Amino acid sequence: MKALIVDDERIARQELRRLLVAAHPEIEIAAEAHNGEQALELIGKLAPDVVFLDIQMPEMTGFEMLAKLDDVPQVIFTTAYDEYAIKAFEVSALDYLLKPIAPARLAAAVAKLRPPKAPPRLEQVFVRDGERCWLVRVADIFLLESEGNYTRVCFKGERPLIARSLAALETRLDPAIFFRTSRAQIINLKWAEKVETGPAGNLVIMLRSGQTVAASRRQSAALREALSL
Repeated sequence: MKALIVDDERIARQELRRLLVAAHPEIEIAAEAHNGEQALELIGKLAPDVVFLDIQMPEMTGFEMLAKLDDVPQVIFTTAYDEYAIKAFEVSALDYLLKPIAPARLAAAVAKLRPPKAPPRLEQVFVRDGERCWLVRVADIFLLESEGNYTRVCFKGERPLIARSLAALETRLDPAIFFRTSRAQIINLKWAEKVETGPAGNLVIMLRSGQTVAASRRQSAALREALSL
C-alpha cells in the first residue's frame, strides 16, 4: 500500500517513517512532503493509497490541502493538537494520531486502512487539447510521454497534451500491453516492431509508428524478461 507523509517538521517525518518501516512492511512510503503545495503535486503524480497528514503547517493547513483535492485518498492525521479531532472525523479521516505517536496507536490506525481497489482498465479515453478533442481507443495509443504533471498521448499522428500525470495513467493501463521504459515514457508493446541493444547496453525499441524509444538500463532488464529476450 503506497503512502505519502506530509509534515512541515523533518524530525516528525523521520520518526513516522521509522515507525512504519520497523513494524509495517505492507506500507510503502512513496514520498514525503514538507508543505501542502508539495503534497498536492505528489498526490497528483503518485496517487497514494493513504496520506499521513499533519494539520498545522505554514501557508496551507492539512484541511485546506484536502479541500483542493477532487479525489481524496485515505487520510490519517498526525498532529500535536487534540482540538482538531472532531473536524478530522467530519472530513472522514480514518484516524487521528497525537504526536509523539505511540507504536500501538499507529498499528491500530494502519489496521483500519482499506486495501486499494484496482481501477478498471481503460478501453478508450476522451482527450481534449484546446479546441480539438478525440475519443481514442487505448489500443491506438503507441506512446505516452511525461511532461511534468501532464502527459503527451501519441496516436494516429496526433500528440495532444492532457492534464494527467504519467503515473496516474499507468495505474489504469494493462501492464501486459503497456510497458514503462523509463521515468518519462510508456510504450504499447503491440506497436513494437524491432528491439536492439543500444551502445550503453540498454534496449532501444523501434515502434511501427516510426518512433525510437530508449529504455533505461533497469527497465531494459525487465523488458528482456517480458519479451523473453
